[in-house]
Amino acid sequence: MKKYVLSKFLMGFVTISFSFILTFFLIRLAPGTPMRIVAGKENPNPEQIEHLTAKYGLDKPVGVQFVNYIKNMTKGDFGFSYRNNLPVLEVIKKRIAPTLMLSLTSNILSAIIGGFMGLYIGRRKNSILDKSMNYISYIMDAIPGFWLAMIMIMIFSSKLGWFPTSGMYNIRESYTGFRKFLDLLYHMTLPILTIVLIQTPIYFRIARASVINTMNMGFLKTFRAAGLSEGEIFRKYVMKNSLIPILTTFSMSLAFTISGAALIEIVFSWPGMGRLIIDSINGRDYMVLNGLYLMISISVIVFTIFTDVLYAIVDPRIRTK
Repeated sequence: MKKYVLSKFLMGFVTISFSFILTFFLIRLAPGTPMRIVAGKENPNPEQIEHLTAKYGLDKPVGVQFVNYIKNMTKGDFGFSYRNNLPVLEVIKKRIAPTLMLSLTSNILSAIIGGFMGLYIGRRKNSILDKSMNYISYIMDAIPGFWLAMIMIMIFSSKLGWFPTSGMYNIRESYTGFRKFLDLLYHMTLPILTIVLIQTPIYFRIARASVINTMNMGFLKTFRAAGLSEGEIFRKYVMKNSLIPILTTFSMSLAFTISGAALIEIVFSWPGMGRLIIDSINGRDYMVLNGLYLMISISVIVFTIFTDVLYAIVDPRIRTK
């Protein structure tokens, strides 16, 4: 087991290193320079652009920039944001909490709702309810997230006035304590509902397919022949086996939680990581992008290793593969 875990961590380290190197150079190959944006698009001052370029070390070859960045990173310095005029870690730290609140909540709700629906409907294959939910799930999958978000705003915010159109808090009020928490929940409701509507069909289809596949396995015939009821067989054997793919999907979705739902955050003006990524790309904020992509890579690899190790504990045969 130790050898298996060590090999996974080694592979993860190589993957993170390759991903970081690739993104570092690809970001700088994109057209446009950050200093032209920082200096202003209208009547930029060439001398100011030259000064800023030298100040942030962008006048050096890309290879030298990479070496300098690695040296600084080993000291805990991830650079300085050109757009925000703040250290990268401080910029990212401000955006992590809003993204985790939004993404974690929606992921948990989607897994619970979609998983329960899949387990329930999977037992009723080819029924009217089964066929109807299948059609609905595929329709929801085909709807772009940003379009659904705008429709939700149009209906529930503009027409009905039930929810706010954007933001995390009511900036006109200075709520504190529990009232501030309620205001946060009020602003989170519509973005979370949008993400849940997008993600739930995925969990539903995975759970449904897993139930159908398990119920067709030969070992269940032995239990039926032994006189066990269908309900008991489902609770003890079918449901437990069917939960594994759901947990796998959930753990992998957590790996991308830190990146946020970029387009959803933009539509609802949610100050999270997804929106930060888009803003940093538009502003060519190299340092912030480097820090973001590194954190996303580490998050994906850590959760992937966690899932693999969990499988190896449950099924020892995996360790020998």
